[in-house]
Amino acid sequence: MSSLAYSPDGQYLVTGGQDGKVKVWNTISGFCFVTFTEHTSSISAVTFTNSGYVILSASLDGTVRAFDMHRYRNFRTFTSPRPTQFSCLAVDSSGEIVSAGSQDSFEIFVWSVQSGRLLDVLAGHEGPISSLSFNPVKCVLASASWDKTVRLWDMLDSWRTKETLPLSSDVLAVAFRPDGRELAVASLDGQITFWDHENAEQTGSIVGRHDLQMGRKELDKITAKQAAKGKSFTTLCYSADGQCILAGGLSKFVCIYHVKEQILIKKFEISCNLSLDAMEEYLDRRKMTEFGSMALIDEGAGDDDSVAIPLPGVKRGDMSSRSFKPEIRVTCLRFSPTGRSWAATTTEGLLIYSIDAGLVFDPYDLDIDITPGNIRKVLLLKEYTKAIVMAFRLNEKKLIYEVLETVPYNEIEVVSSLLPELYVEKLLEFLASSFEKSRHLEFYLIWTQKLLMLHGCKLKPRCNKLLPTIQFLQRSIQRHFEDLSKLTSRISCDWNCYNMKYILSISQQRGMKRPAEASENDEDLQSLEDSSNDSVMEESVVLP
Repeated sequence: MSSLAYSPDGQYLVTGGQDGKVKVWNTISGFCFVTFTEHTSSISAVTFTNSGYVILSASLDGTVRAFDMHRYRNFRTFTSPRPTQFSCLAVDSSGEIVSAGSQDSFEIFVWSVQSGRLLDVLAGHEGPISSLSFNPVKCVLASASWDKTVRLWDMLDSWRTKETLPLSSDVLAVAFRPDGRELAVASLDGQITFWDHENAEQTGSIVGRHDLQMGRKELDKITAKQAAKGKSFTTLCYSADGQCILAGGLSKFVCIYHVKEQILIKKFEISCNLSLDAMEEYLDRRKMTEFGSMALIDEGAGDDDSVAIPLPGVKRGDMSSRSFKPEIRVTCLRFSPTGRSWAATTTEGLLIYSIDAGLVFDPYDLDIDITPGNIRKVLLLKEYTKAIVMAFRLNEKKLIYEVLETVPYNEIEVVSSLLPELYVEKLLEFLASSFEKSRHLEFYLIWTQKLLMLHGCKLKPRCNKLLPTIQFLQRSIQRHFEDLSKLTSRISCDWNCYNMKYILSISQQRGMKRPAEASENDEDLQSLEDSSNDSVMEESVVLP
């Protein structure tokens, strides 16, 4: 995947890949529900219009296509007078003007979405166009190029150049703040600069080269520290409130900076997969020889029996062996309009980071047959473990209560031992919340004890992740323990006896009769009443 965009309501994501396909994803379920295959080459950029009903995509095949989200079809195709490869794309806030930048003719093409007609060709850049961005408030287009400039074009005044912002290095990405008052620019020297585009003044800068921490590739002849000096951010995105900015590039890290303070807030490591290239800072010593890395040595070069026939133009060996090791990188970043999540297209795929714990996609053994009726049928067959797993996939609390309370208490240990680890964590979290309002205290305590005894060793390595759940569980049990301890301690029992004596003495003085529901065989209560009557009689004798 090479590019992505959020819908205006944050419910959908659209991605474009190097296979020429445009896919639309549901952010809640994690499913791709529609795929467009009209492009014949790699997708370089995708975006939604502000209405959310139209998707626009630019490709290296020389076309920009518009897709309808109602009918799921390609209803408009935009082309240039001369064949060219489009490297970036932008659409204005009204959704009526779409522009695309070329990487071979150094021009920007502007079309009308309604008519599909080419409105103008903006010339002036002396290098490939790397990024485009429309101002969300005003009809101003910012274009970044490898000619070390950012140009601002006025869409209402014959598309003339409004301003030219000079930079010290090639410009790779440009982004407007959501309120349209600030412009962020990422350049090849690893810096992120912030501009007041109205007055053409630079307001701040961030040196982010040290935060990339580029790993060393197998075929590199220099260290990762030296290689990082030539690395930079290739994609930028403001947060929904405009206070922070996300930056990513040829690295396994995504950095989030505070714009006003110009400091690094956090670094997100997108992958720990060592099968990808450029993941480690130092190469493995077992793969190093006195002549350098083993990856740089041509296999079979010293073997007289085998003759390597390289393909024309190939650097090393025969590439038809399909031994390809992809490099870790972040190709595109976008923040959700709701401000609750952000997404990144990487070598690992589409990643979504969210502050909402509910956005969890569990793709294990999904089946359309998981319904309340089928779960109750499984319960009747006494397949309790399967019923619990199905209930948690359906995620209805009433149904989970029904399934758990149907399990006989003498089979809890067997059912707990058969539960998968994933559902042990979910069940512990559910039990912690059940202690707050359930009256089946002993039953749920047995569940808790068996789960912790049987799966405690497996859960211990993930104690940092499970700490909030365990603390919640401990707090709920502690509260019940304190409530019950008041009833079982000697002091509280004496206090209850004194209250009973006082109530009985008051009832005798007022002539109230003993309740008919009380058992006459309760010897303890009878003795308590007799002792209270004796004390009352003694007081009545003394008082006159």
